[in-house]
Amino acid sequence: MIKTPYYLIDKAALLKNLEKIAYVRQQSGAKSLLALKCFATWSVFDLMQEYMDGTTSSSLYEVKLGKTKFQGETHAYSVAYSDDEISEVLAHSDKIIFNSIGQFTRFKEASQDKTRGLRVNPQVSTSEFLIADPARPFSRLGEWDPEKIATVINDISGFMFHNNCENNSFDRFDEMLTLIEERFGHLIQQVQWVSLGGGIHFTGDDYPIDKFCQRLKEFSEKYGIQVYLEPGEASITKSTTLEVTVLDTLFNGKNLAVVDSSIEAHMLDLLIYRENAKMAPCDGEHEYMICGKSCLAGDIFGEFKFDKALQVGDRLSFQDAAGYTMVKKNWFNGVKMPSIAIRQLDGSIELVREFGYNDFEQNLS
Repeated sequence: MIKTPYYLIDKAALLKNLEKIAYVRQQSGAKSLLALKCFATWSVFDLMQEYMDGTTSSSLYEVKLGKTKFQGETHAYSVAYSDDEISEVLAHSDKIIFNSIGQFTRFKEASQDKTRGLRVNPQVSTSEFLIADPARPFSRLGEWDPEKIATVINDISGFMFHNNCENNSFDRFDEMLTLIEERFGHLIQQVQWVSLGGGIHFTGDDYPIDKFCQRLKEFSEKYGIQVYLEPGEASITKSTTLEVTVLDTLFNGKNLAVVDSSIEAHMLDLLIYRENAKMAPCDGEHEYMICGKSCLAGDIFGEFKFDKALQVGDRLSFQDAAGYTMVKKNWFNGVKMPSIAIRQLDGSIELVREFGYNDFEQNLS
């Protein structure tokens, strides 16, 4: 039995998402790139690259990981590139997308032999959280003025729009794409490709995937462009659990259970967005607040129900623990970092990475 804590990636569950991604490509012509900012656990890239067209990145290191570990196209994007990294970014990418006209102008000569794009901010989004809203007031994410964008249109070949965030509504996606067409359609007609970014939950159980495919196909044919999607969460949703063990139980007005993990260290988005973890199963007469082992007072996974009283040594399983978890894990409090394990398609479980004291020590100096 693998020692907790560990992330367990189930390839069979992952495959369900990947088959839907491949279906969208077949029906709509849109290509899909894995958004490494969400999920970069390269031990399962062997499976993912069979169903996806490449990767997209947010930094030099992600560009290099995509180029060296994932077959297909490698798209480079960053909010800002520095002088000392641009040559390496260009060497490891097939397309480079600049966040601003200023960045494009700065590196215009260096990138003249590359396929180049520009991020465009349509000033609408689906984000419910200001911290994650690319269309927030005074946003630095992309150019928004069509007249300014027109001044560089002859030097770029594509655009990237990323304004869907946790969007499981096709109607809202359709509405925002229509707004993009109304405002930027005359510019889209002059380029060869458009990326619509990530945040579109088209692999969800009830998502109208055929309507989505038709809308993408119509958009592509109308402007004569190659459409790209950048699924992050959509590619790995419901594929991974965080396996933990109960270390202690207490009562302080509520039943409490402390586990060998931490939201700040291992599921940071729960803390940032004030959300609860997901537990399965979660029914029964015994309710517990599940707490992390760090010294942060608010290190709480949430409140869950169980069919029996929890005991020290019991194992619990937090669901949907792939997106923005392994890429954000950290050494806060020196809490042991979760190992990474994979349930292969034949059902066998393989431990692919453990982290120890040396990793903690070498993280600093």
